[in-house]
This record gives sequence, C-alpha cells and structure tokens, in this order.
Amino acid sequence: MHSDHAETKVFDPADGFAPLTDVREATDPTVFQRGDRWWMCVATEVANRPGIQLATASLPEAAPLSPSGWRLTAERDDITRIAVLPQERSRTWDLGGGRHCPSYVKGWDPATQQWVERIYYAGAAEHVWGPYTIGYLEWDDEGWIDSPAPAFVATQTWEHGSVYEPNVIYANGKWKLWYVAGSNHEDYLVHGYAESEDGRGNWTPHQVFAPAEMKMFDFHVFRAGAAYEAVFSRVSLQGTPPAHAGLWRCRCDQPSPHLADWSDPVQIMTAADRGWHSGPWKPSTAVTPDLERLLIFFSGTYSRQDGSPFPFVFTLGCLELPPAANADRHTRRRADP
Repeated sequence: MHSDHAETKVFDPADGFAPLTDVREATDPTVFQRGDRWWMCVATEVANRPGIQLATASLPEAAPLSPSGWRLTAERDDITRIAVLPQERSRTWDLGGGRHCPSYVKGWDPATQQWVERIYYAGAAEHVWGPYTIGYLEWDDEGWIDSPAPAFVATQTWEHGSVYEPNVIYANGKWKLWYVAGSNHEDYLVHGYAESEDGRGNWTPHQVFAPAEMKMFDFHVFRAGAAYEAVFSRVSLQGTPPAHAGLWRCRCDQPSPHLADWSDPVQIMTAADRGWHSGPWKPSTAVTPDLERLLIFFSGTYSRQDGSPFPFVFTLGCLELPPAANADRHTRRRADP
C-alpha cells in the first residue's frame, strides 16, 4: 500500500459491539449524510432473528466525517438490542435469504414530484445463496419504510435468474443502477446496468457492463467535482486470490453505462490478508469537507477458528486516501480480465 493510504477497522465481531449484545456481525456499508449527521446502513446478523437484517450506525451529531467513532443504532427502549429496519411488508421476498448490500441514494420521484431518499438492497425469499431481487426502503420523514415487492428483477438469460449488489445513483434525471447478476455459488458473476425515471419500474433493457471473466462485484459511482468517479471491487471466489482481486478506482466525465468510457483503473487495495480482513468488496465512499481525504468504507472477511460450519467472519473497514483530483499521483495498473 502507498504511504498515504491508511486503513482503520470499524466493526469486527472479535471486538464486540457493546453495549449491544445481540449483534453477530456488521458489514456491507453504505455511507451518507442526513442533515449534520453521518450515517451508515449495514447488513447484520442478529441473535434470535431470522435471515440477514439491515440496520444503521452513525457518528455523533455534528461530528466530522471519520473512520472512527461509529455506533450501531440501538432500540429506543433497550440499549442492548440493535434496531433493525422494518421488514413487515417486504418479508415475502427478502426474509428467507436475508437483506444484503444496501445502497443509499437521493433522487427525484416524478409520481410525487418530490425528492426522496431510498436504500436499495438485494433480498432473497428462500436461501442466502439466492436467487436475489432488488428493492428498496424509502424515508417518510419518520423512518424507513419497506416495500411489498422488489423494484428490479432478472429478465435476461445472462443474469441466471438473480440480481444483487446494487449501486444506485440519481444523475441527469435518471435512477442509474449497476448490479451483479449470476451466483457466487456458481462462480459466475457478470456486471449489469439499467436505468429508470422513477427507480421503481420501467427500467431500460438490462445490459452487460463488465464481463463475467472480470469478476467485478461492485461498481460504486459518486460525484467528484465536475466529473464522476467509481471505486469497484474485483473478487476471487475460489483458491488463492489473484493479483487483480481487491479495490480499484477510475473516473469519467459522465456516469457512463459503458465500462470502456471510464479511465484506466488504478488498484488501491489488494486482496492480501491483513489479519482482520482480506479480499475487500462493497466499497462506499465519502469525501471530507476540505476535500483533503477520500474515505472508502468496505467489507472484509477473515477465517473463523471456532469450528463453525460457516468458515468466515465478516468485518467492516475504512481506507483513507487522497481524493479524485490527486488520483494520477498513483501508479496506474490496468484492470485486465
């Protein structure tokens, strides 16, 4: 890693989640600001609750953006229990396999003629391996409200019946969605793209954004001054991770649906084992107000040593590095398949 890159562990089950006692893990971050407070939505496994849940964490009110100081949100009447997001209406399509990979976005709803805040995520009705569909929760001034049906489903043969890992932005009057199609279990991942005027339906024809051999698992797009930037992950699902596994960074004048329009990517993190994480994925970015540092929150894993049938522990970390304007200072490496 470069000397100006700093890594911070945010959540690790080995450190506990005090005062919460029912949280088993917190991972899959999406970071956003509401008012003068920084928030994070995460996927979490909770004792005595089915499936994988979604919950929030935050920094103290008015606190500056930081990789440290995050606390998971507790229930109002019990500080030892985590407050999970509502699932009463969505449970028919997202309970059995759980809720994963949230993505916060603020965009225009032409039906209500209002700006709305949503957290898109993938849900599975039956099994943690999928198949998945993509839906969202929407803020209603008092809390996050779940949807009774998914907003985006697989329609193409190359999607193998499952769509997940959504990364959504609102730009140029459109809700723009990058997503994974396929299956981790099959070792088949292809990256897709579609857009919609309302983010609920009437999506443009699904198109391939990155081929299966690239093993792209996330493509997180964000505004970087007058242009756009993306931090994306490439993963390895079998054997020793290759050199190209890890996090990458690129930029484009517009949030193009064509990978060829984006700049040659720069690798900013490898999949090397760092103890509390290896093989990072699910990047979510935020920039400090002075534009001096770019914070990239991400998911990680390490091997479980307790004999559990599930061999991995999920963690959440943060990578700090110079913002988009200084990207050219780093040695460029092409993200060839």
